Amino acid sequence: MPRFLTLITLDERTIPAEGHSPEMGERMGALLEEITKAGVMLDTGGLTPSAEGTRLTWSKGKITHTDGPFTETKEVVGGYSICQAKDMAEAVEWSKRFLLVHDEHWTVTAEVRQIVEG
Repeated sequence: MPRFLTLITLDERTIPAEGHSPEMGERMGALLEEITKAGVMLDTGGLTPSAEGTRLTWSKGKITHTDGPFTETKEVVGGYSICQAKDMAEAVEWSKRFLLVHDEHWTVTAEVRQIVEG
């Protein structure tokens, strides 16, 4: 079965200082348990805030780096998952369900891409 990478991008300005609500945490836990039991989830993780990151860029024959936060970007990668699904449609359906567990004030995007094998 093909594997898919889902990149979760978010607007860090929409994340409450206290983090997610307890209800959102419960919904997320239930979904992660379900997707894991279904044998779809291979790996997942959240990332630290962009303020704690560094970007490296190769351009015009040299490497530059920029320390976060990355103010020129509205959305940043906040997490990822690697899943194994029968096709893109199934991977997209799981990603939709992931988005739906978020509270309404969050702005979250899931980009689903198939991993090239071999």
